[in-house]
Amino acid sequence: MLPKKIILDCDPGHDDAIAMLLAHGNPNIELLAVTTVAGNQTLDKVTRNALCIARIANIHNVPFAAGCHRPLVREIKTAPDIHGETGLDGPTLPDPSMRLDARHAVDLIIDVIMENPPKSVTLVPTAGLTNIAMAVRKAPHIVERVKEVVLMGGGYHKGNRSATAEFNIFIDPEAAHIVFNEKWPLTMVGLDLTHQAQATPDVIEAISRIKTRPAKFVLDALEFYGETYRQNQGFNYPPVHDPCAVAYVIDPTVMTTQKVPVNIELAGALTTGMTVADFRYPIPEDCHTQVAVKLDQTKFWQLVIDALKNIGETNG
Repeated sequence: MLPKKIILDCDPGHDDAIAMLLAHGNPNIELLAVTTVAGNQTLDKVTRNALCIARIANIHNVPFAAGCHRPLVREIKTAPDIHGETGLDGPTLPDPSMRLDARHAVDLIIDVIMENPPKSVTLVPTAGLTNIAMAVRKAPHIVERVKEVVLMGGGYHKGNRSATAEFNIFIDPEAAHIVFNEKWPLTMVGLDLTHQAQATPDVIEAISRIKTRPAKFVLDALEFYGETYRQNQGFNYPPVHDPCAVAYVIDPTVMTTQKVPVNIELAGALTTGMTVADFRYPIPEDCHTQVAVKLDQTKFWQLVIDALKNIGETNG
């Protein structure tokens, strides 16, 4: 089976970092590009983090590009309460060794989609959707060429930045509205699913047995990330959201999904950024969105562990 081609659009971020390692370390994924966008921290910080992760994992011959430095309409909101002042507090990061692609991330996304065969590239955004929305507005013809969009964001019953809105959607709901309303196949891997992907003690023990620099990086990241989740969101063990989207692309049987229409609330006094999923029967025949419902936790964590083993020891 040919590897699945993806563009990872992210804002590293502890869980984005693990998503990048999973994509790089799984033989069924061909990582075509990594693009960054302001979110968990400012654009310069998350971009540097992405390049540091590339060095830790020995990622070469993959273009990295920086994208939008703020949301389409709203003021920038970051998440230092979860990810710290650098966006990736906790682990000791090496200096980057890779240079950024000269293109803006939006242009890189468009170029990569157009350079590959139609319906062969999957977009995997694990951050605010600003870059993806801008790409669609600049080059609307990419929509019919994209295989699918598998994003981490939203929640059909849960929020974390408000009572009803998840962070990635909350920070740029206008961008999310654009992306969800294009007619490409879209899978929302939201909080209802990702809260099932917790790094429990048995997971930590399994990763600790790998004894490589990338595995040590993951352990250090999860230690910091786990503490902020305990303090700020009351979790005993931290949920690693973003790798779930990558895992679905690798093996859709890692989770169950349900096809339902989803749209974004833009003007609610209490609900701006809510991903409104309509579970009423019957589902419209032209419905192009689905939501992730239940995670096979054992299968998911085995994918992460296998990826770290495949990466092996590095000089990062």
